[in-house]
Amino acid sequence: MSDQSKSRLSALTIAAIGIVYGDIGTSPLYTMKEVFSREHGIPLTQENLFGVVSLIVWGLVIIVSLKYVTLVLRANNRGEGGIMALLALALSSVKQHSRWYFPITLVGLVGASLFYGDSVITPAISVLSAIEGLEVATPAFRPYVVPITVAILVALYMLQSKGTAGIGKWFGPIVLVWFFALGGMGIVNILETPAILAALNPLHAVSFLLSKGWIAFVALGAIVLAFTGAEALYADMGHFGKKPVRLAWFAVVFPGLALNYLGQGALLLANPEAVSNPFYQQLGPWSIYPLVILSTMATVIASQATISGTFSMTQQAIALGFLPRMRVMYTSEREMGQIYIPLANWLQLVVVVLAVVGFGSSSKLAAAYGIAVTGTMLMTTILTFFVVRHKWHYNLLLCWAATGFFFVIDITLLAANVLKIVHGGWFPILLGVVMVTIMLTWKDGRAIVYDNLKKHLIPLQDFLQSLFISPPVRVEGTAVFFRAEGDGVPHAMLHNLLHNKVLHERTIFLTVLNADIPYIPESERVKVQPLGHECYQVDVNYGFKDDRDIPRALQLCAGQGLDIEMMGTSFFIARQNVIPRVGSAIGRNMANWREALYATMSRNARDAADYYGVPSNRVIELGTQVEI
Repeated sequence: MSDQSKSRLSALTIAAIGIVYGDIGTSPLYTMKEVFSREHGIPLTQENLFGVVSLIVWGLVIIVSLKYVTLVLRANNRGEGGIMALLALALSSVKQHSRWYFPITLVGLVGASLFYGDSVITPAISVLSAIEGLEVATPAFRPYVVPITVAILVALYMLQSKGTAGIGKWFGPIVLVWFFALGGMGIVNILETPAILAALNPLHAVSFLLSKGWIAFVALGAIVLAFTGAEALYADMGHFGKKPVRLAWFAVVFPGLALNYLGQGALLLANPEAVSNPFYQQLGPWSIYPLVILSTMATVIASQATISGTFSMTQQAIALGFLPRMRVMYTSEREMGQIYIPLANWLQLVVVVLAVVGFGSSSKLAAAYGIAVTGTMLMTTILTFFVVRHKWHYNLLLCWAATGFFFVIDITLLAANVLKIVHGGWFPILLGVVMVTIMLTWKDGRAIVYDNLKKHLIPLQDFLQSLFISPPVRVEGTAVFFRAEGDGVPHAMLHNLLHNKVLHERTIFLTVLNADIPYIPESERVKVQPLGHECYQVDVNYGFKDDRDIPRALQLCAGQGLDIEMMGTSFFIARQNVIPRVGSAIGRNMANWREALYATMSRNARDAADYYGVPSNRVIELGTQVEI
């Protein structure tokens, strides 16, 4: 490896530490405190302590190192990770009319919806747990914990439109210092009470699970907090690549986390009274304020990573047809992945603030956190099975063995967290139900609208053939008509001919094709097909992470003999006004309230011309009504 390659790998690894591992890196703030909280009823004995610490350390090995870092990172969609990329990969492995198509879609949407819940709870619980360190310094700060947390979160969300290009370069170094601090505090406490190293023996974990029965099962609901953020390392893989993500985990993150959990265990072994907040008592009173400052920076960075992850997943969901078009802003001229979606940002802020104020403490939020995390982990495992079996065509027994092992672990952890539904677990479930309903309604609504339009479809070739028997007046310039895949004559063209009775001297029928891969190379972006009489069919291909820029795509047509002058081009778009009609034949596919929801989303969706980057002064909109 050359010096330049080593330097690039080092830079990517440090950046990955900041973006990818901020979430899981802040878990030591609250995990041990929650495991031994009164609500779980686990006595703080040496036997239980060894069992819990052993479960956490070996959970990091099995769930994060083996499942995510080793197996799931391989299930990438041309280098892109995350539940939406995995869903697209899984769906591409089965036919659209297969009996597995809808179940796989549902699994993916449930996982994505729970990830939305995770991305709401992560900023709330992380920043709240960091600020709670002030309570350890003095109880006088207790009334100010929630207001300070809300102020920090509001400031963080207000800064999103500015992007992270400027301060993002500091994320890696700050979180690197954080992991060194975690490891250093762990070593200090291990040296004082080295007996805790016995917890490295996995037999303590097995013995705890078998001998403690129900108490151990309940404990799993809190132990899973140590693994939050595992999904983020998969989702952010596309920004850095597999190698830096893996190197960061094994070289820095895992050692720092393992040492700190062992260190907290050593502290509790020597001083059981520190169980009220073992993280902030690892080095004594002098360290509390410095740790609050460092942990606040780390949790803000972890929150930033989940917020960015929400934007990225929303963009993918829009491109894959699961959400209506929204305004997407690019906050960096160099990094395509740095985007800002205003609607998603402000909606998420409202829900995060409601979570902080409503739950009021990290302990109460922890109950909600587990459901979101374990649910997403389970959906990832199920989708991975379909990828390794139907996409990679691995032996069925090997597929069952590889994913079945993790399936049992995930379902057990989820079941342990189901016990917390009444105590806060309902929150991510409610968010998940709302998001799945929205995404399925939009997907089904679009299919119904397309079926309705298809009933009145006029084949394009037949129409053009009859049109030029007695051609209309041709006017100067180029007209671009947006046309759906497999559609007939665009409604905008029919309206234009009906009302204006003219046709431009050059007419382009533009079809945008969305692929289930992240990126399409520019060499494959456009395909031009002459239809005669200066009419052309132009197909524009986009991956689900490509920037939609139609003017740029049309410039590429010059390479195929179609030179388009943008100043002489008009874009004709049919704006569909969806009208739900009770009792309509086609509307029987959806309940009335879903039809009304789809119609509302359709009316408020981002303008197609704006979404595709078409200059507003070149657009002519022609309305059409569609009943569902």
